[in-house]
Amino acid sequence: MSTVLVTGGSGFVGIHVVLQLLAAGHTVRTTVRRPERRDEVLTMLREGGVASPHSLSFFTADLTADQGWREAVAGCDYVLHVASPLSTRVPDHEDEMIIPARDGTLRVLRAARDAGVKRVVITSSLGAIGYGHPPRDAPFDETDWTNLGGADVQPYIKSKTLAERAAWDFVAREGDGLELSVVNPAGIFGPVLGPDFSGSIEIVKSLLDGAMPAVPRVYFGVVDVRDVADLHLRAMTAPEARGERFIAVSGETMSILDIARLLRRELGPRARRVPRLLAPDWVVRLAATRVPLLQAVVPMLGKVRRSTSAKARAELGWKARSNEEAILSTAESLIRLGLVKA
Repeated sequence: MSTVLVTGGSGFVGIHVVLQLLAAGHTVRTTVRRPERRDEVLTMLREGGVASPHSLSFFTADLTADQGWREAVAGCDYVLHVASPLSTRVPDHEDEMIIPARDGTLRVLRAARDAGVKRVVITSSLGAIGYGHPPRDAPFDETDWTNLGGADVQPYIKSKTLAERAAWDFVAREGDGLELSVVNPAGIFGPVLGPDFSGSIEIVKSLLDGAMPAVPRVYFGVVDVRDVADLHLRAMTAPEARGERFIAVSGETMSILDIARLLRRELGPRARRVPRLLAPDWVVRLAATRVPLLQAVVPMLGKVRRSTSAKARAELGWKARSNEEAILSTAESLIRLGLVKA
């Protein structure tokens, strides 16, 4: 088995990647920004069914600083770079997200190259593929890149695009034989193991909490976090994955209203606060002038971006759970952990 570093093991995707690596018998390392987050990771691993992770070790490293990365990657066969800055608000300046994402990715790649790591797998996003384009019926695939001049390109989307571009450029110019693969997930849902989760999960939590009386007309692709983790492991070792990108999406896009209806239908009384109504676009735009969280929603209103994971399925044998299972497992875990209103 291999020695694998997972950056950002305390995050929603990172913890599931760690779980699957441990289950496969690998020796796993993970980085945390602060040493005290080690206990949070161990708590989430117990929730995920791993009581005593003897083959897991921790390193303190931050994407914004050089310290700790050389030690973290020393002796590793592979690095899965999952950590990335993520915010549910629009930052005051886009560089608050862009610089840590891009420069942090380059830090990890330099350390991996210098340590003789075989391959790095980076968690990018569908946001690096399907934004800034005019409406189209054809699904986006791995040959597409986000057009950074588009009106719907928010700072997070821009940060993921620029970080991935920088990674490919680095490997081509300075990689010295370092291999790179990239996973581009759609909206990531699935079982939550603790209070640290992604913006996609926040959508389900807000619906269950009744935080909005009506939902905006927003659509996105869906994928289960367990399947995202599985694709990372496949991309880590498969010869076919060298130098390739892989979209991770389960199927057709869903709207937030679709999710709300699914929750009400399947959860019964536990979904009593979930809204039934669709908010008119003009109401969302007006509300966004007073609610900063909604500012990132406005450019997405009514836009449907279809994408395909045919490449991952055909070349890596990847399979994905249904949209419905991904959404419902999110809701069930939030309820079980007491993370929604009683």
